[in-house]
Amino acid sequence: MALQLYDSRTQTLADFTPITPGAVSIYVCGPTVQSSPHIGHLRSALVYDQLRRWLTYSGFNVTLVRNVTDIDDKILMSAREAQQGGSDEQWWALAYRVEREFTAGYDALGILPPTYEPRATGNIPEMIELIERLIERGHAYAAPDDSGDVYFDTLSWPSYGELTHQKVENMDAAPDADPRGKRDARDFALWKGHKTDEPDSASWHAPWGLGRPGWHIECSAMSTKFLGSSFDIHGGGLDLRFPHHENELAQSRAAGDGFATYWLHNGLVSIGTQKMSKSLGNSIYAAELLHEARPQVVRYYLGAAHYRSNLDFHDGALAEAEAALDRIEGFLERANRRLTDTRFTGSGVETVPDEFRQAMDDDLAMPQALAVLHEAVRAGNAALDSEDLGAAATMRGEVYAMTEVLGINPLSPQWRAKADSAPRQALATLIERLLDDRASARAGQDWATADRIRDELTEAGVEIEDTPTGAHWSLTSE
Repeated sequence: MALQLYDSRTQTLADFTPITPGAVSIYVCGPTVQSSPHIGHLRSALVYDQLRRWLTYSGFNVTLVRNVTDIDDKILMSAREAQQGGSDEQWWALAYRVEREFTAGYDALGILPPTYEPRATGNIPEMIELIERLIERGHAYAAPDDSGDVYFDTLSWPSYGELTHQKVENMDAAPDADPRGKRDARDFALWKGHKTDEPDSASWHAPWGLGRPGWHIECSAMSTKFLGSSFDIHGGGLDLRFPHHENELAQSRAAGDGFATYWLHNGLVSIGTQKMSKSLGNSIYAAELLHEARPQVVRYYLGAAHYRSNLDFHDGALAEAEAALDRIEGFLERANRRLTDTRFTGSGVETVPDEFRQAMDDDLAMPQALAVLHEAVRAGNAALDSEDLGAAATMRGEVYAMTEVLGINPLSPQWRAKADSAPRQALATLIERLLDDRASARAGQDWATADRIRDELTEAGVEIEDTPTGAHWSLTSE
């Protein structure tokens, strides 16, 4: 069975055929780094890590590019709000600090680093060149009010709406720019002229005047710069299908690029069946989740559902994932001990069984793949019980291979290294609890208690940094 993936554009399960035999090019929309990552961000990155690992195991040479949007309305707004609260942190410093939080979350979950991770601010010339190409082709125009804004002319592109199967007349107005200079309310910003209330550092020179890129043009420019005019897979969260990915597809095709062959979209995360969002105040941040359970447990939980389904976080979810991983770890440790103690000379080949391969080739059917994994664990334990060491070795090899593909092998060096840092985790738990007590004291204007906690931590070699997003700590010896 050949690999099949669900293409969001055609809304069909399609056989995957790469442009270049033996090689796969993937572009994934990464974070807009205006605030700390929540579990939805981790889940999205994990989905494409699973895809990448499976493609690599299947023999493909994978190039995965995941961008960082480090200039955007939301970033400027976050910096402005923080400065109004007394912070002196510049927008670019905020963006970099938050970017590091995302990277820390990815690393904690064992998500492989992308082949390359371009930042929007590092690719402004390519965005300007793409906009110029669109203007030359008659699909973009500069606003007539000398504002410096440039818009994509949606009515000039007959295929606009093809990704989400919408008709232009049924679409809402694009809210991403002032409509004064637009020919049509649904036209979206390619370039935003500099405004007097924005910092000078958030603008670049362009033929239309000082300004900065619109959100959508960033990904079109960066994906084609690093993967070519045409590439295999474009991925991202379901919430990006419209308008972000729809606009990416339209402007890229209108500029003459073939762009992505397949479009993949992962489902979102909800809390008790309610969509997780900052406006509702129900976001669970990555750091919170990683304090509640071992990172590999979080990885198991976030990666256990089918990638296209929405994932509901509920009480007991992490406990269920912990129990599942414990069963896998228990079998592997038991098998290793038993086969070593008996000086068993045979060895199970570390390869995935056919049923697992079939599940993964079926649009990454993760629940079915995990069912195969746990059946192998059950069969392996039964083989050990009956002293069938040959069968136990075979099951051990299969479990090793499947968990390595999924990035959840509890005996792999990456997780063992993290387990060895248990004292550090215990220290972190204690420090975070003290910082929570300090935050409560400050909220109640109990300055004496707040200062005492800070002084005690300082004397213990813990440096505290107060930021708009809360207190951060580090060891002074690090």
